[in-house]
Amino acid sequence: MILDTWHVSFTVSEMDRSLAFYRDILGMELIHQQVQQNEYTGKLVGYEDVHLIAAMLRIPAKTPGVSGHVLELIQYVNPQGVKLDTQPCNVGSAHLAFVVDDLLTIYKELKQKGVQFKSEPVAILEGRNKGGYTVYFSDPDQIVLELVQPPTSNTQGE
Repeated sequence: MILDTWHVSFTVSEMDRSLAFYRDILGMELIHQQVQQNEYTGKLVGYEDVHLIAAMLRIPAKTPGVSGHVLELIQYVNPQGVKLDTQPCNVGSAHLAFVVDDLLTIYKELKQKGVQFKSEPVAILEGRNKGGYTVYFSDPDQIVLELVQPPTSNTQGE
């Protein structure tokens, strides 16, 4: 039986650049960073001689879940991967949605910091989140992220 969520993980091309985005621009808190170059990690990911850099982040002031973090970033030093087309319509593509309390203000602040958005904020007109707002944006590796301001009657998000 599944009990809870441990974390979401994204593979990134340059850890320092990704940390600057998620920590310094989005305001996430870096919990731990480590180099993993061991037999256990190789078995886990299925690559011999694996060498990766991992960083665990959480949303500040949020009670951490079981793992203590909500987002894990991984940079593969060995083997090096290839850039995938992460457009939302592509099979296997994923996104992470963040709940916000004032989407329009956060949108303006992030836009001023150079964050690339897919559109301007969109009013949610149908479904269980009707009355809320949402917008897609991208991290430096073009990983799709979302901001969601739920309607005042729903604080659950999507």
